Amino acid sequence: MSLVMTLATRNLLHDRLRLVATLIGIVFSVVLVMIQMGLFLGFGHMVSTMIDHANADLWVLPKGAKCFEDPSQLDVKLREKVAAADGVASVVPLVIGFSDWRLDSGEVTPVFIVGSDVKAGGLQPWNVVEGDVRSLSQWGAVAVDRTYFDRLGIKKLGDAAEIHGHKVKVVAVTDGIRSFTTTPYVFVDQKDSRFYTGMFPSKASDLLVRLKPDADRTKAVQAIRDRVGNDVEVLTTAEFRKRSRSFWLFGTGAGAALFAGAILGVIVGTVIVAQTLYSSTKDHLSEFATLRAMGSSNNYIYGVIIYQALFNAVVGFIMAGAIGYVVVRMTERSALPIVITPWLMAALFVLTVVMCVASGFVAIIRVVRIDPASVFMR
Repeated sequence: MSLVMTLATRNLLHDRLRLVATLIGIVFSVVLVMIQMGLFLGFGHMVSTMIDHANADLWVLPKGAKCFEDPSQLDVKLREKVAAADGVASVVPLVIGFSDWRLDSGEVTPVFIVGSDVKAGGLQPWNVVEGDVRSLSQWGAVAVDRTYFDRLGIKKLGDAAEIHGHKVKVVAVTDGIRSFTTTPYVFVDQKDSRFYTGMFPSKASDLLVRLKPDADRTKAVQAIRDRVGNDVEVLTTAEFRKRSRSFWLFGTGAGAALFAGAILGVIVGTVIVAQTLYSSTKDHLSEFATLRAMGSSNNYIYGVIIYQALFNAVVGFIMAGAIGYVVVRMTERSALPIVITPWLMAALFVLTVVMCVASGFVAIIRVVRIDPASVFMR
């Protein structure tokens, strides 16, 4: 085995320019696949960010609601029926909707209002870097993310603006709560949210349900469904997250484009790696012919080729991983950050090894067909 590794390493390092070209092809392919898949995952995380951070075990939604941002409404009186179900600890109405944010200059920009009872919890801003969330209980208090300061005409904590004709003041600033639709989220107390969205007091967008620690989730869901009837739906957080991601990723053009780009990236990356490694092995056909003429076994030659493929795969993946880390850090504060999870890295490593080894096997077929006598004809 040591002889195989020695020969394969020397063969690769003999022509360093060719080795560099091979690694560049592999790195380009892996980074291409990594970025495309990272964009797809990033989009999936962003569309469910509100669901993921809500303090809720169950969601009571208007029937047919496709995602968190769905403008459908339900009767707030259902809160009492839900609260009376076995296993329910608390029920918090949620009011969401689009509104107009007016800057001091008179310019108007759309915002997405998220209104929840500050004292009861439910859905409150996170990653707060300035101010206090508890201050949202004051009339006209709002929390915004500093990513949108320029768009909202805000420079610091305490600045004022106007929403739907009502004066507001920034009492809390978050960092990293971005909307995939690019419309800024504005957190307010539930009592204020109806003024900003124009929603009637008898309506709510969703009901956030928290269960008792000893409650049976399945029985609680069924008990709530029996009480609320067929006009609303009861979903667990996982079910609502899955529905929201499915709608945005596969039910809209944006998600379909990202998915198609990810698949295309895998195909293009595979082709580039296969072509690069095959060409590299093809350039060494005379050396392999010499080995066969000297009496080397086929298994020995196969080992050399496979080891070269594995060497290229590991080195190329390490370099691509370093580039991917830099890209993730550069985009983490962008409108659509690239998300690279551990399982994605593991999958990409396996894919890289498979692509390289598969290309090695294709080269093996070519080597096997070499006539050993051809080395003496040169």
